[in-house]
Amino acid sequence: MKLFFLEDDQLMAVLPEHHPLAGCSKFPVGALCDDPFMLLEKGAKAEISEIFERCGITPNVHFTTWDDYAIMSMVESGLGISILPKLILQRIPYRIVTKELEVPACRKIGLAFRDRKGMSLAVKRFLDYLEYR
Repeated sequence: MKLFFLEDDQLMAVLPEHHPLAGCSKFPVGALCDDPFMLLEKGAKAEISEIFERCGITPNVHFTTWDDYAIMSMVESGLGISILPKLILQRIPYRIVTKELEVPACRKIGLAFRDRKGMSLAVKRFLDYLEYR
């Protein structure tokens, strides 16, 4: 298996507009335990759960889903807070506030493939573009 790294995607705290910490410069990780938490998990142990383990905190998880937009809607409705990747938070219609975490966290985005032989021409061209940009 070969991996081609593309970029880091920063993980951000997501809060309702009128949350008491909406004006902070960086969101304190310990405060993730103060409100109901909407957990984004898309399978095996996710980057978000790793933040909790690394910081030794246990959030008050009220809801777990793989749907980013469901989480944003619930946060907008004041049902809790969450952590989501920055790339999904661009140009969204939700009235929410996003904050950097005081402890930097990100997910790695990349392309995984076995070998070039089985790739479609489009995938080969895309990989060539990435390698020579």
